[in-house]
Amino acid sequence: MSDITRDDLRAAVGAGMMTEAQAASLITLSEEREGVRARRSGLDEPFELFKGFNEIFIVVGLTILFLGWSGITGFSILGVTRGWVLGIVFSLVGMASVGLLARYFTLTRRMIAPSIALAIMFALSAMQFGGSVGAALNLPLPSATALNGIIVTALLCGFYAVFRVPFTMALIALSVVVTTFAAFTIGGAIPNEWRDFFLLSSDGPFAFATIGLGLIGLAVALSFDMSDPHRVTRRSSSGFWLHVIAAPAIVNTVALTLFQNGTPTAKLMLVAFVALMALFAIIIDRRSFLVSGVGYVVALSISVVEGEGAFLVILFLGLGLVLLGAQWEMLRGAIMRALPAFPGKSRLPPWAAKESTS
Repeated sequence: MSDITRDDLRAAVGAGMMTEAQAASLITLSEEREGVRARRSGLDEPFELFKGFNEIFIVVGLTILFLGWSGITGFSILGVTRGWVLGIVFSLVGMASVGLLARYFTLTRRMIAPSIALAIMFALSAMQFGGSVGAALNLPLPSATALNGIIVTALLCGFYAVFRVPFTMALIALSVVVTTFAAFTIGGAIPNEWRDFFLLSSDGPFAFATIGLGLIGLAVALSFDMSDPHRVTRRSSSGFWLHVIAAPAIVNTVALTLFQNGTPTAKLMLVAFVALMALFAIIIDRRSFLVSGVGYVVALSISVVEGEGAFLVILFLGLGLVLLGAQWEMLRGAIMRALPAFPGKSRLPPWAAKESTS
């Protein structure tokens, strides 16, 4: 009989044959018995958007269904197309319908793409509900937007608590960002352009809020990761989506500020920052921080080196990324072995260790 792989355990969890905790315990027991608790041979960072084309087919059907519902009900995220009363009614019916569909496609069938699509549809219906409540209270736009964000965040947290769709964490994070920015506009702070959300040197609190929310999102994402270091449960996938939101918020704020400064010192600091983020990405075994910083290195190369020299730098940068992707585990293993013990190191995803001799 062939050995049971991690993919087999994930399939067993998805089919409801065992719980996520049981799968994680089996993996831990297996590696402890083999004496290679710290080795992950061939394990990549898990990421799935769909399992097969049937899921895409169902997503197309769900999308058409939602569009038809939107056309019949006059759907609007502001909730006032046909009055706030009907907006509340239609949004409640919409959220209830999405919940029933999620009960089948998410809890029973364990489908990935339809679950993501239903989470988005639930968020849109929640926005319609929040917009209708704001219209009922006759609130000004900034206050109505902030209230809508609070309502959507609360409803999405409830959706996640019931269905545990990892992608919902990204929607929750975005809702928190919108709510925070809307709260600042209530106090009179108005961004002049999109850069105000990332430039620490600009007037207003938006850039500081961006990096602050990014750090909070990173902390929550790491808590998910450390609760599932072997990445066999949905907690790890939830952490992945939070990293997708948190990494650009942190990297873009610092890197764009340094890049816009334009001084030689700032450019050196930008290179050092991107290198630090790359090291951090390797340590926590999440590539999102590295991907977020690569664009600034390319832009910096074009601005510093002229002509064909810039493309030569970009060529070597691309080569380096390909080699890094091919040898990620080996490099991470070497770095983690070289690092001294620090709090939480044992709770990070296992890294490649030297072969033990019997």
